[in-house]
Amino acid sequence: MKTITRFFAAALIFCLLGCGQQLTRNADKNAYTPLILISIDGYRADYLQRGLSPTLSALAADGVRAEALRPAFPSLTFPNHYTLVTGLNPDHHGIVNNHMVDPVSGARFVYKDAASTADPNWWGGEPIWVSVEKNGRHAATMFWPGSDVAIKNIRPSHWEKFDGKITPDQRVDQVLEWLDLPAEQRPVFMTLYFEQVDHAGHDFGPDSAEVNAAIVAVDTALQHLVQGLKQRGLDQRANLVIVSDHGMTSAGRDRVVVLNDLVNVDDIRLDNTGILAGLAPKPGHEKNVENAVLKPQAHMQCWKKTDVPKRLHYGTNARIPAILCLADEGWLIGTRDVIDDPKHHFSLGEHGYDNDLPNMRALFIAHGPAFKHGLVVPEFDNVDVYPMLMRVLGIKAQINDGSNKTAGLMLRHP
Repeated sequence: MKTITRFFAAALIFCLLGCGQQLTRNADKNAYTPLILISIDGYRADYLQRGLSPTLSALAADGVRAEALRPAFPSLTFPNHYTLVTGLNPDHHGIVNNHMVDPVSGARFVYKDAASTADPNWWGGEPIWVSVEKNGRHAATMFWPGSDVAIKNIRPSHWEKFDGKITPDQRVDQVLEWLDLPAEQRPVFMTLYFEQVDHAGHDFGPDSAEVNAAIVAVDTALQHLVQGLKQRGLDQRANLVIVSDHGMTSAGRDRVVVLNDLVNVDDIRLDNTGILAGLAPKPGHEKNVENAVLKPQAHMQCWKKTDVPKRLHYGTNARIPAILCLADEGWLIGTRDVIDDPKHHFSLGEHGYDNDLPNMRALFIAHGPAFKHGLVVPEFDNVDVYPMLMRVLGIKAQINDGSNKTAGLMLRHP
């Protein structure tokens, strides 16, 4: 009898321990509400109306969609991606262009050159993944400008160096793998980046069949993500915020302002050409350069950096050269040697223009338990995304240029 009693007692203890562990695992799963920030580079706001993004449309219908997201100026990839995760305008976080020159050291930042972008001195502010890690939690980045840099000597717990050969589905698979990590290693904040729509827009133009195919490919990858979340019981727990950095407009070789026709290019250091040209007159040539370009020009507008329109929030950073010339929509600014080079590739689609142009408008969709359902909000500035994300994470935001009013419109419990 005593043996039987001891057997049942042991069985009861075993059951209680097992049930307790299962309850703990279930409670842990129910408490886990990851935030995934997704960027579809170059996805213009009105692409959603093409009927090629059923996954995005479904998330928008069940969550929050903005009529448009206004990018920071200049409407370029690196400045805007870093604005989205710091809430700072490029003037304040320091990534003022995809290419720039440090006025003290003379060092050059080139967005496609990992050796230059890896220097943390370029990157001001505090991106979300750094704040998450400083708060004793984990972040993971499946690509994002700056996320592979030791900003403030901190990197995400999990990160990948950019590799364009990794397919959209493979990127999603990596995010899902991070979601499967043990509770003590799982990230609460993740980024996921897709560049395919942007590349197709540059190579073939925004109205091309190739752009439409890229839209479908990325939406299919997002469907894979949604299905993966559902399989893990996280489809009603995860918060998804889907953005783009800018839009796209048609351009081409036949619409180029030639700087050589206006000014002696030997008298200037050209920090940038393309959409936003940055001109630094060499010592002794300041007046000649100013007299040549600071007057009405066909297909572009030029200013001293101190005279850039206030609405652009641009021109105070030391990395911005003395004179800026902004091309009209669809136009480019270049030098004769580049234009005459038969090997030079001219994109059929471009961005970087005035951020108030409709074709520069970006995408914003949010879905998950933190957000209201079936809501469409007016267009807002992308600096407002950061303080909203920090509220969802429950982490105090750093000083930023965004407004909390936008979060108040979208969050269920603002």
